[in-house]
Order: sequence, then structure tokens, then C-alpha cells
Amino acid sequence: MRIPVETFRLDNGLFVTLSEDHTAPIAAVNLWYHVGSANEKVGRTGFAHLFEHMLFQGSAHVGSNEHFELIQRAGGTLNGSTWLERTNYFETVPSNELALALWLEADRMGELLPAMTQEKLDTQRDVVKNERRWAVDNQPYGTMLEKMQELVFPPSHPFQHSLIGSMEDLSAASLDDIAQFFATYYTPDNAVLSVAGDFDSKEALAMIREYFGPVPKGKGKPPLPPMSLPPVFGSRLREVVPDNVSLPRLFMAFRSPVFGSEEYYAASVAAALLGMRKGSRLQRALVRERQIAADAGAFTFDLAKASDLLVVDVTARPEIAVGQLEEEVEREIDVLYRDGVSDEEVQRAIALIETDLVASLQSAGERADRLSMFATYFGQPELVNEQADRYRHVTVQRVNELVSERFGENNRASLIYVPREGVASESMLAVAAGAN
Repeated sequence: MRIPVETFRLDNGLFVTLSEDHTAPIAAVNLWYHVGSANEKVGRTGFAHLFEHMLFQGSAHVGSNEHFELIQRAGGTLNGSTWLERTNYFETVPSNELALALWLEADRMGELLPAMTQEKLDTQRDVVKNERRWAVDNQPYGTMLEKMQELVFPPSHPFQHSLIGSMEDLSAASLDDIAQFFATYYTPDNAVLSVAGDFDSKEALAMIREYFGPVPKGKGKPPLPPMSLPPVFGSRLREVVPDNVSLPRLFMAFRSPVFGSEEYYAASVAAALLGMRKGSRLQRALVRERQIAADAGAFTFDLAKASDLLVVDVTARPEIAVGQLEEEVEREIDVLYRDGVSDEEVQRAIALIETDLVASLQSAGERADRLSMFATYFGQPELVNEQADRYRHVTVQRVNELVSERFGENNRASLIYVPREGVASESMLAVAAGAN
């Protein structure tokens, strides 16, 4: 399938992508800002994620939480998300409500600062702190992302610090800090707006020009510090994390080619044949055959700068000790590294990836998000139509070359969660009770 793609750039620098499709009477609006945790300064971490909350707290013409109320009242859905390299906001609405979604996004892009108050900052700062407590600090395995970042990236690297931010940095954030961050990064020339679904392109573009056109462009953003990294870690990395968990869990990361590069697609296929669905190597060997793991998978972070990460994720069965878990996962990676992969495995992985890709693009929201991603990272939203072909061109030779280069012992970082003393005892009691 090929997705229709039209692109425009407003005078203020806003990059616009339109994909008109009248299959269903819905329209998706997706706005990516090219700012993430990598753009934060030392001592001011968590700003990108804090803004994911602040942007729903009203603007010059919209009250606090009214953005949610208006979209939901119109029959739509909405949300936002933050990552190391970007922040995005999105709505899916009945197609006759497209103007509302566009106007709301334009109003907070151009008119957020006049409505920003110390009270709103204090409230949302507390919300983010509570989110950190519940979703990170007190969630089983919840610290995985930030501990993995700390383990695999050098201290000076923009990807090294926590995405959600530290309690100390969140407490130190002032209203002036927030205003400066917004003025620097939340500007039309640092944003991509994608609209997909049931609309008329000429009418949609006219609304976009009317709503977004008056927003002034920014004054430029500071460049990121040097981000280049060697292709491998250079030595084995390992950290053990005692946590409030009942089962040991191993995350093994490999430095991997950046998202969008030719080598990335071979890495993505390698991750799929290792851990995508029940027919994958890890599921077959560790879950079904040897019954070492309760679950096993593999994925890539899809980072478009510096270096990507490919991560193997394996959770032990209740009776399996962490040492055995680590040994068994290492054995599977050693077999992969020593013997390589077969053409049959590669073709299966490509078929699974392509199936998921085509299925996801049936959704207007997912389509708009993919368009924004390729536009933000590469300035080419039309790359969405090339993804299936890029995967089809991955050969067994390319995957084996990737495995040979990236899966050796000099490129393995193990983050291992183990039950704290007391938690392990409770887990074993639960297992014993279940057996009786």
C-alpha cells in the first residue's frame, strides 16, 4: 500500500504533511516538536516531559484542562508523549471537528506563555513527581530506562540522563526556566504538523495557514553537544539492581546502527527473529523448550542520532535463579554470534515486521505519527512508503554481518533486576502455595 503524501512549509518554518484518505470519517492531527530529554541542560532534566503536562494546562484562549474537555466532548481522543529526541501531541477526531483540533494545537503553540503561571507550574511539577514515584521508583522494573541510559551512554552524552528527570531538578525548575525552554524549542520552525484521514487537503491547508501562520518563528536553538559514539561499547558492561520485584529480569543491550540507516533494518530484523512473537529464537528456546523464562522479547529503541540500542528482555520463571537466567541468555546470544542466522528466519522476521507495518498504517493516528517521525528526523515524510521495501531488501548476509559486528562480548551491556531480600522469600512462598 502507498500512502498519499503532500508537504508544505509555512513562512514561519512549520513543516506540514497531509495524507488525505476518505476510508473512515475521522482525521488525525499529530504535532512533533524536535525536542526531547537530549536537549535538556545539566541540572534541568525532565523539562521535555514536564512540558508534555504543561501544554495541556491552557493557553491564552483555552482554560486549564479545557483542551481535553473540548476534544473529548467532540468525540475525539488525545494525548502526548516524550522521548529522548522528540515530544509529540496528537488528537484523533471526527472529520468535521478537524478545525477544532488544529486551532487548539495552534493556540498553545503561539499563546501558551501568557497563560503560564507559577500555580500551574507547581501543580504539574507535583503531578510529574507523583508520576515518577508511581511509574518509575515504585513500579517493578520501572527504573529500567534511566538505568539503561546511565549504563550504556557516557556521562557527558545527551542521552545519558533520565527522561522523566530527577526530583532535585524538577524542584529547582523556575517559571523563567520553563518560559525560556518553551520559547526556544516550541516554535513552528522546530515542529512538524501531520494530518491524516478524511479531509480536503486544500481546506485543511487553508485552516493551517490561518491558525498557525501568525505564530512567529523561533530565534534558533542551541546545537546538541557531540553525540558520536564508537560502534561497540568496547568492553562488557553489567549492573545488578536489587528491586521490589518477584522475578529476576535481564535486559541485555547492544549498541546498534541508528534508526533510518541501511544497517538499522538488518538490526531490526535481528531483533525480530530473536524476540518477536512465539516463534522467535528466545521464545522457542527459553520459554517453551528449556522453560527458563516466563517471557522473552527483543526490540530497538529507534534512536536517530548517535547510536541506537537493540535490547533483549527476558524474565525468569519463578524457580530460576538469576545466575542461571543470565547464563542461558548468554548462551543464546553466543549461538547467534557463532552460527549466525538462516534465510528462513530472516524471511519470517521480515514478513512479521511487514504485516505489523501495514496493519498499523490502517489507523489514521498511526499514519500521522509515522509521517511526523520521518519528517522530523529526515525531512522526508514520504519515507513511510519505502519502509516495506527497505525490509524486503534485507538479506541473510546483511543480518549475519550485523550480528558479527554487534553481538560480540565487547558490545554487551547487562542490566539485571533481582528481588530484594524479603521479596524473594515472598515469591517462593507464593510458588509453594500455588503448588499445593
